[in-house]
Amino acid sequence: MDLELKDRIRVVTGASKGIGLAVTRALIAEGAVVVAGARTIESLHGIERVTPVAVDLGSPTGPGQLVKRAIDDHGRIDVLVNNVGGVRLRLKGFLGTSDDDFAWAMNINFFAAMRATRAAVTNMMGHGGGAIVNIASVNAFFQPDTGTIDYGAAKAALVNLTKALSQELGPHGIRINDVSPGPVSTDLWLGDDGVAKTVAKATGVDPETARKNVLASIGGLPTGRMTTPEEVATLVVMLASLRTANVTGSNYVIDGGLIKTL
Repeated sequence: MDLELKDRIRVVTGASKGIGLAVTRALIAEGAVVVAGARTIESLHGIERVTPVAVDLGSPTGPGQLVKRAIDDHGRIDVLVNNVGGVRLRLKGFLGTSDDDFAWAMNINFFAAMRATRAAVTNMMGHGGGAIVNIASVNAFFQPDTGTIDYGAAKAALVNLTKALSQELGPHGIRINDVSPGPVSTDLWLGDDGVAKTVAKATGVDPETARKNVLASIGGLPTGRMTTPEEVATLVVMLASLRTANVTGSNYVIDGGLIKTL
């Protein structure tokens, strides 16, 4: 199936690893041109049709600078993938989570996407529309707990923003959707500062046991495994395609069956 992505101009935030890198590679495989932003960009060098941009997406001006680079280089932006984000486990609960902690989570998980969206929409409106895909999380609505209270709140804000903007931007030919992954085999779960090792240190077990314990505590995964970044990327690319041109304001869950309710 031709996803009609050839030579379309895509911007991906947080593109140097994990889901962002998988999305970048998937878009390139479909013939797209990608302007890829991240703090460190070594992993992006040498990938055909990718322009790596070193940028602090957590700064007030960073997201706009990335979008401007795409416009300066190509004259337009067709698709924005807001992937950049992060989580820090709050093992001391709500009372141990400060205003600064909440501000950090909101900045990297909500404001970065909001700022990039504002910059992209300004250009899309003058070029016949476009598509925006936000990487949200099941933490926005599934069994919220104080261990990820600030992260969940920020992702919930992003999902709400998506629904609101779908109404405002639809008449301008701009569609916007969310992809909400459950546990994914990235650094967020498996890295040195990820969920598994953080919980392992706090509970006195090895990281693999900690990973299994955390997954069991939230109900387990019927598929028996975590989602891969490439599987998330496939869903993102479909939503970025003109093949799904009348899909907007929706939130697509990819979680290995974690959520058991309708």
